Amino acid sequence: MSRELTLADIADLRAYERDREALRARVIEAKKLRRVPVGPVLSVVFENAMTIRFQVQEMVRAERMLSDEAVQAELDAYNPLIPGPGQLSATLFVELTTRDELEEWLPKLVGVERALVLRVGGAGETTAIRCRVDPGHAAQLTREEATASVHYVGFDVPPHLVDGWLETPVELAVEHPDYRYSTLLSAATKQSLLDDLRA
Repeated sequence: MSRELTLADIADLRAYERDREALRARVIEAKKLRRVPVGPVLSVVFENAMTIRFQVQEMVRAERMLSDEAVQAELDAYNPLIPGPGQLSATLFVELTTRDELEEWLPKLVGVERALVLRVGGAGETTAIRCRVDPGHAAQLTREEATASVHYVGFDVPPHLVDGWLETPVELAVEHPDYRYSTLLSAATKQSLLDDLRA
């Protein structure tokens, strides 16, 4: 599949209903490797063309979009989230279920979308790769008084780190004044992400 999805990649509603369960099962299986919890209330799902295609198809289905123009608008919104070579793209979720949790955490986590870091390397030599925030989505989601529960971010991984990606520890960290946690990526997750980095 190419870097960007086109109208040809998006099935019409009847065709999608026939294939939906199979695609959904593939995406769920892929996300088992691509979802990384970080601390008690945050998780990150690394996106690729397949997960974004599924997201667009689900939006088209939910909104019953029938025109090419409506579908293209969804593609224009989501295509920037497909990583190119040397890139990783991710959706950051603030996973809260109660009003008390929302009132406690959303104000506390303002700016969290700029606090994600990939630490690549061992104790002797570690490279920190700070995330970049998608500007279009940031304009819609960023608030001064409380964070949103979903953010879209990306990482630019230098070629020399891609080459040794499987052999070195990779840690996903949140370096926020009120939230400091990290998770070591599993070998299976790194293998899945290497496909993105070499796209």
